Amino acid sequence: MKHWKAYFAFVKPYTKWILLTLFIGVLKFGIPSMLPLVQKYVVDDILLNKSIGLQDQVSQLMIVLGITLFLFVIVRGPVEYARQYFAQLITAKILFDLRNRLYSHLQKLSLRYYQNTKVGEIISRFINDAEQTKNIVEVGMMNVWLDAFTLVFVLGFMFYLDPVLTLVSIAIFPLYAIAVKVLYKRLKQLTKDRSAALAGIQAYLHERIQGISVIRSFALERHDQAKLEGINGNYLRKALAHSRWNAWTFAIINTLTDIAPLLVIGYGGYQVIQGNLTLGTFVAFFGYLDRLYSPLKRLINSSTVLTQASASWERVLELLEEPYDMVDKPDALTLPKGSQEIALQNVWFKYHDYDPWVLRNITLKIQPGQTVAFVGMSGGGKSSLVGLIPRFYDIQKGVLKVGGRNVKDWTMESLRGGIGMVLQDNFLFSGSVRDNILLGNPDSSEEAVYKAAQAANAHDFIMELPNGYDTEVGERGVKLSGGQKQRIAIARVFLKDPPILILDEATSALDLESERLIQQSLQQLSKRRTTLIVAHRLSTITHADQILVMKNGGIAERGTHDELIEKDGVYAQLYNIQNLNP
Repeated sequence: MKHWKAYFAFVKPYTKWILLTLFIGVLKFGIPSMLPLVQKYVVDDILLNKSIGLQDQVSQLMIVLGITLFLFVIVRGPVEYARQYFAQLITAKILFDLRNRLYSHLQKLSLRYYQNTKVGEIISRFINDAEQTKNIVEVGMMNVWLDAFTLVFVLGFMFYLDPVLTLVSIAIFPLYAIAVKVLYKRLKQLTKDRSAALAGIQAYLHERIQGISVIRSFALERHDQAKLEGINGNYLRKALAHSRWNAWTFAIINTLTDIAPLLVIGYGGYQVIQGNLTLGTFVAFFGYLDRLYSPLKRLINSSTVLTQASASWERVLELLEEPYDMVDKPDALTLPKGSQEIALQNVWFKYHDYDPWVLRNITLKIQPGQTVAFVGMSGGGKSSLVGLIPRFYDIQKGVLKVGGRNVKDWTMESLRGGIGMVLQDNFLFSGSVRDNILLGNPDSSEEAVYKAAQAANAHDFIMELPNGYDTEVGERGVKLSGGQKQRIAIARVFLKDPPILILDEATSALDLESERLIQQSLQQLSKRRTTLIVAHRLSTITHADQILVMKNGGIAERGTHDELIEKDGVYAQLYNIQNLNP
């Protein structure tokens, strides 16, 4: 019941539209239900009525034909259109709201969630499962009620015509109830299994397409094809199991449906022969029989559709109910603009409760405007430490302060809005060069974009591209070199103009010429800002106000470049290994 309540929250704003659609639907299904009565009247009161003349028979037939043409052609057409349009409009709007809510939820989930969840699985729930949920409204809240109304409406006319023959017609109803109870419970689980298997294919495909260069470089095409066939085979087994059960369901339901006309033909025909039933009533009854079992079959089919939709909604709801690792405090403040002091006091951090400590007892103070560099061997905790400043993760012990207050006292939006990051592998989105630079500040002018690109030493190479700033960079920026991508990433940070700057090995993967250009840009960018640098090449951080050597999650040494060289410890050894001090 809980999961239905969660879905109805999306339905509630459109309740009036649903009621209007139901009313129009009553007209849509009510008009055709009058046809068997028309047939009875024509047969008994016109065609077989010997008490009136031929001319009167023709005249009455024309009148009936005129009225029915008006109802079935003039009235029913617009009613049919309105019913279909409003039904699709409502489901489309609910699906629109649902996907907006899902995307808003995805934006608030922590990086930890994305590290533990396959992207393809998320996309499958966002696209496929969300799409299936629209049947909860279209079928469950509209079609089912209209079919139920049609059943009651038709049964009323049938009882009016002949109560005994009506009971014969519905004698197999209990078998329908048994079939639904037995068949559809199993069908729901099979539907969930099939959806999960499909999500597995999407997750695998998404990952492999992103890593296609690795597959090609290691000649893994055959190996990868074999793995996909295994995953695809799993989906095939789940889909066939679902199809087999679905086929049995339809076979049993349709067989039950075919029994009813035979009962009516036998009993009704006998009553006509005995003179207990008029031919017109028998014809009308047979017409109503189709209108009785058509909505009944639709109701049974609706059970299949709703079973699938319910399974999909449960998968969507699992995503919607994924808890947030980090949320703003109710009274969180907005971080003031301008350079801020950063302080860590006895900070301990690990990514998961079962993991070893990544940072151990870190105490550090960074004054506004200072440049602080973090160096050391891989796995020392450098990137983890700087990732705590924008609150990508929360610490387990100690205190982390920005601007003199606990980092949790600020809203995450304002905190991250005051921080600019340049990473080793910056992500460029598909779109133009201009679009990617504007991510730094979407409201910026064209002139501001040009100035940011010039400051990042990017303007000249951008103008040499086929369409300049309008050049498409491709997914993840595949059409650009590593150095070009880095300079665009730096340009968007220039455009953002943050008081705090984090550079996480921003030049370590580049050639010397690209590094030289980018290093010039970074030095320009770090002026008058509080700057944290994670560096691999020590020549790039000799100017830092403070250098911290990280080792095994702790601070092994700290000081300026000259002080650490004079100390002749870990930093001096690393510096000499890189042949920077011959």
